[in-house]
Amino acid sequence: MRTTVTVLLLAVIVTACSTSQPPARKAKAPARTVTLSSLQADGVGREILFYTMSMLDIDYQFGGSNPEAGLDCSGLVAYIYKNAAGVSLPHNAAQIASLARPVGNGQLRVGDLVFFNTQGRAFSHMGIYIGDGKFVHAPRSNSTIRVERLDNSYFAARYEGARTLFD
Repeated sequence: MRTTVTVLLLAVIVTACSTSQPPARKAKAPARTVTLSSLQADGVGREILFYTMSMLDIDYQFGGSNPEAGLDCSGLVAYIYKNAAGVSLPHNAAQIASLARPVGNGQLRVGDLVFFNTQGRAFSHMGIYIGDGKFVHAPRSNSTIRVERLDNSYFAARYEGARTLFD
C-alpha cells in the first residue's frame, strides 16, 4: 500500500511539473546592439522607415528583388520605395543615384539614400538613411540586411554622399 501511494505521489509531482509548450526555438544572437528608439519620421518617411525596419535580418541575395528570395542593396531600396512610396526604381545603385538629387549631410531625412564606393567604382553600394546617423543596407553574400552607422570606419572611408528622391 505504501509503495502504491509513493508511486502515485511521484506520478502527480512529475505530471504537475510538465508542460505542453512547444520546445523553445533557438534565436539568432545579434552580432551587435543597435539602439533604434530615437528614430522618428513623418509622412512618406514614416512609411519608408516602417518598411525598412521590417526588412532587417532578411538574407542577402545578389540580384535579389524580393524578401522571400533575398535582397541586394539596390533590390532592397527598390522594393521599399515601391511598397512604401509607390516609386519604381531601377535595380542598380548607380542608376538610382542618377535619378536622385544630392543632399548635404546636415539635411539628411529618414528615407534619403546614402551611397558608397565599395568596389572601386562610384555608387557601387547604397542604403536607406533611418535617422540618428544610421542606415539600413544589404551588405554582402552570407549576411543579412542590417543597421550600420555612417561614422563606421569602413563606411565613412567609402561614403560618396546622400541623395533624395523627395522635395
